[in-house]
Amino acid sequence: MTERQQHRRMRGAGVAAGVLCACLAGSGCAEQGAAAEDAHGEGAVQVVRRAADALVEARSSKAHTSMEMATGGTRVTIRGEGVYNFRKQLGRLKVLLPQDPAGATAQRPIMELLAPGALYMKNRGAGVPEDKWVRVDTQTLSDGNLVTGGATDPFAAAEVLRGARKAAYVGEEKVAGTAVRHYRGTADLGIAAEEASRGNAQALAAAAKGFATDQVPFDVFLDEDGRIRKVRHRFSFVNGQQDGAVAVASTTVLYDFGAPADVRLPDSDDIYAGKIAED
Repeated sequence: MTERQQHRRMRGAGVAAGVLCACLAGSGCAEQGAAAEDAHGEGAVQVVRRAADALVEARSSKAHTSMEMATGGTRVTIRGEGVYNFRKQLGRLKVLLPQDPAGATAQRPIMELLAPGALYMKNRGAGVPEDKWVRVDTQTLSDGNLVTGGATDPFAAAEVLRGARKAAYVGEEKVAGTAVRHYRGTADLGIAAEEASRGNAQALAAAAKGFATDQVPFDVFLDEDGRIRKVRHRFSFVNGQQDGAVAVASTTVLYDFGAPADVRLPDSDDIYAGKIAED
């Protein structure tokens, strides 16, 4: 890797970190049989670990994301919405930042494109022209972009569950009117990295080393086809602006499976290569 490439990679990581840090600083019988199996820890673990494969079979979906963190006694929430292609591991999200503490109008939405090993952001600000994208190598981020971009990649969120070490069947519930089975447990990011697809393996391995702990508590809600309808992770994130770790709760809701999800990545000419202002 040349010195120029290293400089661009470090600079891109700093831009992505700004998305999070700015917010931290500013503000019947078959069913009975399944339930019986789910009641056993080992059975529930296997069901949860297969959730990512069920999404690949579903091909695509629409997604809502939210990321919550508490800082200075104030809870900050970053929201996103968009589509995701699980077979190609490509997604598009519109990420909405919260209002500033003074109650000013919310900032312009940040457009994010998610791809294996990369995050593309538009409307990022920081001196970047409005018609340009910023590219970040997510494998260089200490959290594998599970937190930094302000939204967790939906398929990465599912692949974290491949590292489930323990899980318990909680019961039947409904998510947006759909009957689901609720599981609760803990995933190991190191194990998840070993079992993940090639597109997420390195990013999850980076998160296993970069987070305050590689143990991730989760709640996941699966439909009758084993697909994730909702998953909530609780990450422990080390941020330079705070003393100690910051607790971050990331929630992903998936719906409208099979929805069109044609995501086109920017051409090289559309990627900003100039200087990015410090936040």
